Amino acid sequence: MRAFSLCLALVLAAVTACGSVGEGTEPEAAPTGEEATPSARGQTFESDVELARELTEAYWKQTFSAAGLTYRPVTEFVAYRGEDGPDCGGQPSVPNNAFYCPVGHFIAYDEKWMNGLYEEMGDGSVYVIIPHEFGHAVQAQLNTTFRLNVEQELQADCYAGGTLGALVKGGSLQTEPGDEDELLINLAAAGDPTDDWLRPDAHGTAGQRQELFAKGYDQGTTAC
Repeated sequence: MRAFSLCLALVLAAVTACGSVGEGTEPEAAPTGEEATPSARGQTFESDVELARELTEAYWKQTFSAAGLTYRPVTEFVAYRGEDGPDCGGQPSVPNNAFYCPVGHFIAYDEKWMNGLYEEMGDGSVYVIIPHEFGHAVQAQLNTTFRLNVEQELQADCYAGGTLGALVKGGSLQTEPGDEDELLINLAAAGDPTDDWLRPDAHGTAGQRQELFAKGYDQGTTAC
């Protein structure tokens, strides 16, 4: 892990959270999730997925509105298993993946794969993957262009960190012991083995992805 990782760990250790709805705190640029009790939300894989989707879209709706824009919710949020996922522009979905499809403006994820990550590495996986994919939906709505795929992926990591940071700081999510470790582990596991930015499928190394996620968390999505 690179030198910046120590600083990253300190940032996340203080404030990173996932897995339960906050109580009694007014959010800042984030929804409260007050229609359900904490015990009913964010305590299982299914409820964490639902909560991550709900809060992420509510955050972006409010953020777009504050900028004088209109956020367009995704048309579908599709759980699939293995090779049974939806096509995207004629391209079949693949196992062990989550993706945003601009053709149809939907998000799909391999439920068995993501549940396996949830069981193995904690609920942090849900709060990294889902906001990341919504980050791609935001890029599409803002018509953001990139020279390289890795730039697009790292900005989505930054958006994910910024979204989670707003939810935590606003009280919509509570901290739990070990959350910072879960997020770091999930980001590291998703990193590329080499720093080859020219690869068409490059997402960034573990260190790069952690750094951009932390930047978003610390400075907000406007810094992405």
